[in-house]
Amino acid sequence: MKMNVGIIGCGSITEFRHAPEYTNHPHVKDVFFYDRNLERAKRLASIFNGKVVDEMEQMFKDSSIHAISDCSSNESHHIVTTQALLNDKHVLCEKPIANTISDAEKMIKTAKESGKILMIAQNQRFTKAHKKAKELIHSGILGKVLTFKTSFGHKGPEHWGVTKSNATWFFKKERSFIGVAGDLGIHKVDLLRYLLNDDIEEVSSFQGALHKKNEEGSPIEVCDNIVGILKTKKGALGTASFSWTYYGDGDDSTIIHLEKGCIKINHNPQFDIEITTIDGKKQTYQYDANHHDTNSGVIDNFVDSIIHQRQPLVTGEDGLASLKVIMAMVKSAETRTVVMV
Repeated sequence: MKMNVGIIGCGSITEFRHAPEYTNHPHVKDVFFYDRNLERAKRLASIFNGKVVDEMEQMFKDSSIHAISDCSSNESHHIVTTQALLNDKHVLCEKPIANTISDAEKMIKTAKESGKILMIAQNQRFTKAHKKAKELIHSGILGKVLTFKTSFGHKGPEHWGVTKSNATWFFKKERSFIGVAGDLGIHKVDLLRYLLNDDIEEVSSFQGALHKKNEEGSPIEVCDNIVGILKTKKGALGTASFSWTYYGDGDDSTIIHLEKGCIKINHNPQFDIEITTIDGKKQTYQYDANHHDTNSGVIDNFVDSIIHQRQPLVTGEDGLASLKVIMAMVKSAETRTVVMV
């Protein structure tokens, strides 16, 4: 089976993830590009030998397009994804699924009613290191999970985004809504749910716009840092730190402490995984294809789910569950209270 796909939104996530992975996929024929800035769509269509669509509605109505990647900005996800589903398209929606719980619930409801696949682009589940860590945790060889800590930070979207500017939509309250929490934090919340096979049910957090400035030189409207204490339903305790101000080395690490040892993921640049047991024995894993590779595995899973008509690894329900945790973290920081998810 060969399918045509459309990509709505032609920023950096499209250029470095969605477009190259669709282009290189053996079951994808043509890739169509749409962006409100037509020049961006033309540029990526030229790079990836794709086709340009002048109006978003054209992409929805084109029956030759089987699936859509919604790479629009956060505030548009519920609109774009819902319209695509209603027009008989499978949808891969970038994270976060939406800016509100109610919008996310409506998207999931629409997907069920349409019979189409809705997948959320939470890519951390797909790395070999995280898959191996999940296998180790659930083997029981190190006992049950007791505590954990996870961190995700880099120097900010103004350095990574397509505009390379402090005018980035990520800094706008009405567009990104929850800042670094929705950009980076939601990845790690989803990863924790995946690794631990557990849900976070209670949070206490602090947040701030510590350093980032907008194009006018004023502090941004959303958090550039958020840190939290998390408790899971099974009783594990942990910490989470998410930042846009890691100006030296970034951090994308997770450490799981269990009854009989610990698992460190992406903690040591030399190894993807380090295991230390309670008696001091050590074991390491290093993969050629690690989390820095171009192929994230997300598009592969999405296309495979369509071909075989099965649930993707990250469903709309998964996206909603992670959003609820992130929203609880932001609420906790705003109200200075412990919040139940």
